[in-house]
Amino acid sequence: MKLTDLLSGSLNAAEWEQKGYRLPNFDIQAVRANTAKNPTWVHFGGGNIFRAFPAAILNDALNTGKYDRGVIVAETFDFEVIDKAYTPYDNLSLLVSLQGDGNIEKKVIASVTEALKADPQFPDWQRLVEIFRNPSLQMISFTITEKGYGFNEADLARGMNPVFALGKVTALLYERWQAGGFPLTVQSMDNCSHNGDKVRAGVMAYAGRWVNDGLVPQAFLDYLCDETKVTFPWSMIDKITPRPHQKVKELLEADGFEDNNYIETERHTFTAPFVNAEETQYLVIEDHYTNGRPPLDLGGALYTTRETVDKVETMKVTTCLNPLHTAMSIYGCLLGYTLISAEMQDKDLRTFIQKIGYIEAMPVVTDPGVLNPYEFIGAVINRRLPNPFMPDAPQRIAMDTSQKLPIRFGETIKKYIARGLDMQNLVLIPLVLAGYARYLKGIKDDGTPFDPSPDPMLAELQQIVAPLEVGRPQQDYSCLRQLYSRQDVFGLDLYEAGLGEQIEGMVQELFAGNGAVRATLHKYVSAR
Repeated sequence: MKLTDLLSGSLNAAEWEQKGYRLPNFDIQAVRANTAKNPTWVHFGGGNIFRAFPAAILNDALNTGKYDRGVIVAETFDFEVIDKAYTPYDNLSLLVSLQGDGNIEKKVIASVTEALKADPQFPDWQRLVEIFRNPSLQMISFTITEKGYGFNEADLARGMNPVFALGKVTALLYERWQAGGFPLTVQSMDNCSHNGDKVRAGVMAYAGRWVNDGLVPQAFLDYLCDETKVTFPWSMIDKITPRPHQKVKELLEADGFEDNNYIETERHTFTAPFVNAEETQYLVIEDHYTNGRPPLDLGGALYTTRETVDKVETMKVTTCLNPLHTAMSIYGCLLGYTLISAEMQDKDLRTFIQKIGYIEAMPVVTDPGVLNPYEFIGAVINRRLPNPFMPDAPQRIAMDTSQKLPIRFGETIKKYIARGLDMQNLVLIPLVLAGYARYLKGIKDDGTPFDPSPDPMLAELQQIVAPLEVGRPQQDYSCLRQLYSRQDVFGLDLYEAGLGEQIEGMVQELFAGNGAVRATLHKYVSAR
């Protein structure tokens, strides 16, 4: 059983279906022909999340028989992904959905019609130019991570030969403008706040610089700024997609599915012909398109207003998922866990995040209407995080924690202040922030060392807590004021917010000695 069987004429459909593999029920070659002639969607970023979610819901839309165009994927960063994860498999992939009840859904994704290297050094670039000059193109989208939206002076100074992703995209938009100024929607699908604005800022930086340097006319910038021509909608995306896992590889191998090899590129992208992911997923998109759009709602996407997208995103990142993840990552590392699902079997940790979500954060949540906050958090706690088939680790989630704390906890504290709510209601959120000081020390609750996950501010923040020693409860804790007054780390000065001294007291308890993390966690969770 190989993915290439689907197009080679050697497919034994009965065997695949007997083993639980769902095959596409649309004409793959016809969809590819339609898309090649009149493309509607180009997606930048060929990673696991794209294949597991946007490409998969388009696959579902195609299975309804109500649509006949696929998606063209373009890779801007790691070109080995195209060579190793797309081309050898006819751009087909296998989505393995790991469900909390133990069931596993296996579905072949055939919605990707072309896979291109988005760089002028490759022949694929001319194909991208051709696509962007086609009036039929409706949407370009992105899952390149928030870091992929970056730009710097050096790249801006390269003129119309940029290296960064959004510089290349802007060059392609210029081709579209030259071809007739056709309308287009530039849609971020990355997991970051107000993601459409981040794409827009990058595109405008390049276009503005090129206008100032006399490389392109002002009319091109006017085109990008005209919302009847080009829009940059917001979206909220949520689906956990870890790197390919050994258990899944073994499961597929036992089925006789041969395309189960791991792929690690020179740039350390971890991928495979298959993608393993959780079953739960959300994609909420601002419905602001200028040239029509692929009907992703046929596959489960929700189209709504910008205001609603903002409410959903705020609900997720400040209450119903992201703060719970960070709480589990900090204390999971301290308590020696390596799987989130295992943490959910720990009564203290499970109760910890339940009470953070339902008791402390929920009072400042605005119900977005399209997703119920209580149902969302219930799915997180009861189905998503306990899923034993999801190989997600606190160490992965703990990456870049300093960049996450301002949004995941700082925004909730700010809302308590703005709404005049009783700050005494905040007990476990301060405990998370206190745990961060112990986490920075890199010493687990049993006294053994661990390496905190990569973080751009790790060394600087570790230096602040360097004077503190685990096992000396009576030591001088004055260095903590330097940490917990950092607005760039927590979103506000926690002393000015009235929480600094409370957090200091918790830190003292956490540093008391071996076993202090468990004892302190249990004490506050039980009392709450």
